[in-house]
Amino acid sequence: MKVIIVGAGGHGAVVADIFQAARRAGSSVEAIGFVDDGRHAKSAHGLPVFGSTSSLASEPHDAVIVAVGDNRTRQRLFDMLRNQGEHLVTAVHPSAVLASDVSIGEGSMVCAGAIINPGTVVGANSIVNTASSLDHHNVVGAHVHIAPGVHTGGEVQIGEGAMLGIGTVVIPGRRIGAWATVGAGGVVVRDIEPETVVIGVPAAPFRRIVE
Repeated sequence: MKVIIVGAGGHGAVVADIFQAARRAGSSVEAIGFVDDGRHAKSAHGLPVFGSTSSLASEPHDAVIVAVGDNRTRQRLFDMLRNQGEHLVTAVHPSAVLASDVSIGEGSMVCAGAIINPGTVVGANSIVNTASSLDHHNVVGAHVHIAPGVHTGGEVQIGEGAMLGIGTVVIPGRRIGAWATVGAGGVVVRDIEPETVVIGVPAAPFRRIVE
């Protein structure tokens, strides 16, 4: 399977590395290049940049994946590409540890060293980043970003589009609302309302998100 990565920035490099590592481990999936609406270079991270997303129509491929860290931008691109009939593939690093009953939604990315324990469901187009862990029976919505080094207890629920910053810790059974943000190093001991930014230890409301 030949895959084009949408987004040639830093997270694009991470996703390209996931596919390369998986290929060395025996996967038949191959990242063949990037498209990016904001880059004009001919190559990035050792792979060609074919042009903008509109160039997908002229480049032979089997699937795409959106490698953009910002949740709103990633959602917009994911919805656009799916509406165009593109097949959205997942990327799982071979060093990640996933229980046998874990479910990963289309277009999602599980990075190096991540651990996802039994009964956990990760929605479409989400990122489980480097060395993060999701314990048993978590429910992670679509378009979520679990940043590097995040650790959640059992039965945590994370709403659509939420962002958990680097090093976040969530105690068991908490609920994080849709499009909420937890600042880096936050410790979540109470439920978080949707579209709210929380920071600190324990994490407390900082401001509401206004679009």
